[in-house]
Amino acid sequence: MKRGKEPEAAGPDGGTVRPPGGRSLTVLLTTAMAFSMLQLFVIGALGPRLVGELGISRTVLGLTTTAGFGAAAVLSPMAGRLVDRVGPRRCLIALLLLTAASLALIGAVPGTAVLLLAVALGGVPQALANPATNKVILAAFPAERRAAVTGLKQSGVQCGAFVAGLPLSLLAAGVGWRGAVWAAAATAALAALWAARVLPADRPSATAGPPAASSSPRETRRLAAFSLLLGCGIASVNTYLALFGSQRLGMTPTTAAALVAVLGVAGIGGRVGWSRAAGRPGWAEALPALLAAGAVGAALLLAVALRAQPLVWPAAVAVGSFAVSANAVSMVLVLRKAAPGRAGKDSALVSAGFFAGFAVGPPLFGALVSATGYGPGWLLVAAEFAAASAVAVPLMLRRSGGSDA
Repeated sequence: MKRGKEPEAAGPDGGTVRPPGGRSLTVLLTTAMAFSMLQLFVIGALGPRLVGELGISRTVLGLTTTAGFGAAAVLSPMAGRLVDRVGPRRCLIALLLLTAASLALIGAVPGTAVLLLAVALGGVPQALANPATNKVILAAFPAERRAAVTGLKQSGVQCGAFVAGLPLSLLAAGVGWRGAVWAAAATAALAALWAARVLPADRPSATAGPPAASSSPRETRRLAAFSLLLGCGIASVNTYLALFGSQRLGMTPTTAAALVAVLGVAGIGGRVGWSRAAGRPGWAEALPALLAAGAVGAALLLAVALRAQPLVWPAAVAVGSFAVSANAVSMVLVLRKAAPGRAGKDSALVSAGFFAGFAVGPPLFGALVSATGYGPGWLLVAAEFAAASAVAVPLMLRRSGGSDA
């Protein structure tokens, strides 16, 4: 009601800046991120039930992730331009409605073909998520709060992992996995109505000028390559962790799904904490390489869990604390270095790399596990995280060389 009386000023990303966003806006952005990738966690957490009822193989389970994130990777560049052109409000509402449609279709799926179609549809909200939420942060929050808010909203993805791994899994045990997925679809539709009420109207964006001096296309491409390798490893863990616990470690489906919930909780804390740390001068450039290196140890713990089963729990915590958190830090870097009017495009480019990793990683992992077992599969994940760390080292060296000063 007070929006019309509040002063506005020129913004860093074109158009005008609205007064600093509050807690409700932060919660909404976090919710949108949770729903944007919920289908991934639903399929991962409910994987044992899907495999049992639909009769799909581990490789096909990996292909569902490929369908969704392959679509997201292809559509991300267009989504970034769309967000810059029509505004984040319209795109966030569309994101939540498309998520509801995708989840409803997954709940009604009769077999593999429709399942792949449903998760491909879910790739559209994934492509919109980071560009739209990042544009809102640039417009509604002052510079000193953006790193913290970015970490909170990126933690929404892991909130989705927790919801899929625990509440939805418990609901599935009572009403069936289809009923649980339909409940999630209805909640996404309600969230779209909430977004329509809370988000301010979109304003025409200013025409993007030449890139600012702080914007580096080379750094953006490096972050995209880093995100691709990181995404390969994270997606493999997300998709197969519950199945690994159920098939190889002898866990019940509910206990195995709890592994995904543990990973999600650790990811929430890691994304919030490391993103706050990334707000300090120079830290954002150093953290990607360090966090990816920590993720290597997490993947090795998963391999060792084949002989020492209890280690699977700290391994899940470590994946969330290091690998998952590194993606949030990369978004902090994108916001810090985006040229005026290009936040959507730059966010989309880095997101496209991450989604491409999600599309490529699980089928490679699934094929390797089918041929050789889970041990070599987790070693592949460790190698992907190590390569991501190596790609990010130049960012750390540039920071050490005093570029921030």
